[in-house]
Amino acid sequence: MPSPRDYYEVLGVARTASEDEIKKAYRKLAAKFHPDRNPGDKEAEAKFKELSTANEVLSDADKRANYDRFGYAGANMPPGGGFPGGGFPGGPQVDPRAADELFRNLFGGDASGFGDAFGGAKPRGRGRAPGRAKPQPEEIQTDVTVPFEVAANGGSVSIAVGGRRIDVKVPAGIEDGKKLRVPASATGAGDIVLRVLVAPHPYFTREGNDILLEVPLGVAEAVLGGKVEVPTLGGDRLTVKVPAGTSTGGKLRLRGRGVNGGDQYLVFKVVVPTGIDEESMQLIREFADRTPHDPRANVAWN
Repeated sequence: MPSPRDYYEVLGVARTASEDEIKKAYRKLAAKFHPDRNPGDKEAEAKFKELSTANEVLSDADKRANYDRFGYAGANMPPGGGFPGGGFPGGPQVDPRAADELFRNLFGGDASGFGDAFGGAKPRGRGRAPGRAKPQPEEIQTDVTVPFEVAANGGSVSIAVGGRRIDVKVPAGIEDGKKLRVPASATGAGDIVLRVLVAPHPYFTREGNDILLEVPLGVAEAVLGGKVEVPTLGGDRLTVKVPAGTSTGGKLRLRGRGVNGGDQYLVFKVVVPTGIDEESMQLIREFADRTPHDPRANVAWN
């Protein structure tokens, strides 16, 4: 099975990139290749998954350190380093191919003959010594990327556990970095603790329980007012009235349209057209003469 692309190359950052640089690069690319922005585009979907995997590793200090030292297999090592696998008490099981890659990175050979040191390489059917207590499955901690809408509205995500997939319920309003515990009764193995990474949305952003949406306005709309149609987090679209004299940065609240009873705010941005003809420019000059206005009259530095 071929190794994935270098995670730093996937995100387009240097190996010395800071945590903020990695976060900014991921958000920019994830928004570009998000499935909602590219419906039906399998290539964009694959790219988005690749970006999410790279971000999960590089945004976690322990995983990044292991990845930098040992390569792709290192990203699966438990926090604090050490060989993953059954050769160490309590170590989680990993794919033998990953163990072999890690062994090659460390010693220049392969893991043949070292089956007891790596999970999954030990022959099946080997019994435990008489009288020895059966070890309890260790709690597993990992990251899961949750779509923006699922984190906001609630829903479920699918994860792979022991060769099968299970659905995990995500409560409405969960925030980035929060954790979900999946009990052993649901996994058929040990407990799993999931750290939630909320994927960025192409146009919505979140502040607590409030949702923000940037809405561009033309100059005439800003001066005269008007009506614009906007999307909401719930999936429907509303026609709202823009007050006359709206400036960039002005906000309009849609009550109860946020997360868990929060609000959605429309944040207006006035967009000036380019390629204005001379006649229109003259009308603007006349407007400026008829309507004197100093927009910097009340700024602190004036």
